[in-house]
Amino acid sequence: MLPAVVKLCCGISYPHIRNIAGLQRTAMACIGQEITHLQQWGQIQNHGRQQTGLNHNEAKPKDIKPVPAKEDQLYVRHGQEAMRKALGILEEKEGWKFEVAESNGDAICSKVMPGGRKVFRLEAVLDASVDELYNLLFVRVEEMHQWNPSIQQIKVLKRIGVQTVVIHEVSTGTAGNVIGQRDFLSVRHSCKQRSSVYLGGAAIQLESFPPQAGLVRADNGPTCIVIQALDEDSTKSRFTWLLNMDVKGWLPKSVVNQALPRAQLDFTRHLRRRLSLG
Repeated sequence: MLPAVVKLCCGISYPHIRNIAGLQRTAMACIGQEITHLQQWGQIQNHGRQQTGLNHNEAKPKDIKPVPAKEDQLYVRHGQEAMRKALGILEEKEGWKFEVAESNGDAICSKVMPGGRKVFRLEAVLDASVDELYNLLFVRVEEMHQWNPSIQQIKVLKRIGVQTVVIHEVSTGTAGNVIGQRDFLSVRHSCKQRSSVYLGGAAIQLESFPPQAGLVRADNGPTCIVIQALDEDSTKSRFTWLLNMDVKGWLPKSVVNQALPRAQLDFTRHLRRRLSLG
């Protein structure tokens, strides 16, 4: 059984993993549309005051959604770039090694990145639609502490449109948390493309929100979650999660590398329990 699980996790034979191929191209097509939208808006802002009319080939203001201010656009691009990098890691075929698998099919592989940090890729199939998972993991992210006991609090500090948020998260300091209490400040960006959702993010530094007293601020990302509808059943979704984290502090690397995949499995178990409640 173990060789089959290893093949599953390392993307050799299982169709669940083969569907990762092309993730970056698909997501980048979505991001490309967003960037084009920003560029079109900028052109209108620069030239609109000087023109009495617009060429029929140019985008009209009524066709363009409101775009955030320049400072907020930096957050959007930070999230987009994090998503691009994380998807690029997921698409790499070499270097993945089996870590652990559960009896329900959840499996985790790891890969050592340049610089020595280990990233972890979890694969699972969940009994939920893409929209349900998007709603729980992104739209209602501030409620996550209600069903995930490893999180003490998540606060959305800023929303930029409907696709990007700046988030502050505090983990719990319970006895079962080997890593200990940490806080995270990050940008998260979402992209919906056909029957898939991409959630990307990375840490960010803000002078207005420095590290909190008594907490170790961890460095998260670039990371991403990919949610894809199962072709044969739209009420189920493929769930792919790239965890890329520097927990900081003085913990031995061996301890961290054991704790992080376990945290992924725990998170997925809590997520399933929340989904079962409807």
